[in-house]
Amino acid sequence: MIFLVIFGGVIVSVGLRLIERPFYGLHRPWSPYVTQWVSATVFRVLGMRHEVVGAPMRAAGAVVANHSSWLDIFALNARKRVYFVSKSEVAKWPGIGGLAKLVGTVFITRDPKEAKAQTEIFEARLLAGHKLLFFPEGSSTDGMRVLPFKSTLFQAFFSKKLQREIHIQPVSVIYEAPNGGDPRFYGWWGDMEFGEHLLRVLAVRRNGKVRVVYHPFVKVDEFESRKALAAWAEDQVRAGMPEDRRGR
Repeated sequence: MIFLVIFGGVIVSVGLRLIERPFYGLHRPWSPYVTQWVSATVFRVLGMRHEVVGAPMRAAGAVVANHSSWLDIFALNARKRVYFVSKSEVAKWPGIGGLAKLVGTVFITRDPKEAKAQTEIFEARLLAGHKLLFFPEGSSTDGMRVLPFKSTLFQAFFSKKLQREIHIQPVSVIYEAPNGGDPRFYGWWGDMEFGEHLLRVLAVRRNGKVRVVYHPFVKVDEFESRKALAAWAEDQVRAGMPEDRRGR
């Protein structure tokens, strides 16, 4: 059923993008709502509760969150129109890469020579009103901790075009396993196979819960450096986790 929902969403989104791209360019007036509907429907099909605490910001800017599962994509898209920032390798993954491109994912490389070009892409997308979503940990975890945030990506927010215009909102994503299950049940990390993990989640008769906590947002120019902003965002995300998951 999940695959039918996603496939249906792809068909509708492709049709809408054929209209949006030539007339609206970077702006996507309709297709993101399809992504939201698909994401929310995935949790209904799984029988998994999707709980929201706080409010997604309406101001221009980016969102940063902890990362522990492929389900994060659906959890963070279900209530808010966001566009993920991902490593360039994902664009080449069979199936997933195509879906990522369709929903407007921004792909980046770790090559310092590309830093200027990537900053320009961020500027264009953010100033067009897109909410870009970053995972500053740089890797997914088992969901039981928060890794130190890497400050490199935050540098783009301090460009002259963005610093006084952009806001940052930290978000904590917390999974609760099915009754009696391993607390790390939804975590997808290391060398775990995606297909195997997906089937394990689908096989559960009654899934658990995901809670998405939206913290207060701030303007970038309230901070003197990318490191200060990254440290603040990390503290907010960590504070939103259960006490036993706040460690590194």
